[in-house]
Amino acid sequence: MPPMTATHVLYLHGFRSSPQSMKARLVAQHVAQRHPGVTWWCPQLPPSPREAMALVLQGIADWPRDAMAVIGSSLGGFYASHVAAVTGCRAVLLNPAVDPARDLARYIGEQTAWHDPQQHFYFQPEFIGELRALEVAPLPRAEQVYAVIAKGDEVLDWREMTARYPGACITLLEGGDHALSDFETAHLGPVMAFVDPA
Repeated sequence: MPPMTATHVLYLHGFRSSPQSMKARLVAQHVAQRHPGVTWWCPQLPPSPREAMALVLQGIADWPRDAMAVIGSSLGGFYASHVAAVTGCRAVLLNPAVDPARDLARYIGEQTAWHDPQQHFYFQPEFIGELRALEVAPLPRAEQVYAVIAKGDEVLDWREMTARYPGACITLLEGGDHALSDFETAHLGPVMAFVDPA
């Protein structure tokens, strides 16, 4: 694993999620308490994948590529793979979506946000094509990818997730769930050790 000291950390949440997700808040708290000098950003991603990636790439345009890391959960893991492919940065993927264009096709229509059911958005049919446009080949620097994958994930297939990242450092959980409910006690430490913030 190449040495790295992260000065900038990006967190990308999943579908229908937000910066209020349990994992995002735990990582934010960890960075704030232990690495206050590190630049931390967890944007609220718009429903449009094209707009989401435009927002992210614009936001990190001035970040140092050799000292940044991206953490992504579920759909955010798919986005994080794209960011890693574009920037060459280190990536942590938490039960990452492998084929969201296929999986999210059944969610076209009105949706509510997990953390605020009062918030509604419409998942447009054209978003499927936008997801396809963000697909990347297997990441060339597999040693810079760390994935936490749960066999007990009730949303995504662990076999697909594992096969998607050959050569990556993978923690494969025998049980677990999609949300990684034990993230704070079992995974926060290893994730931050891989990111290695300054």
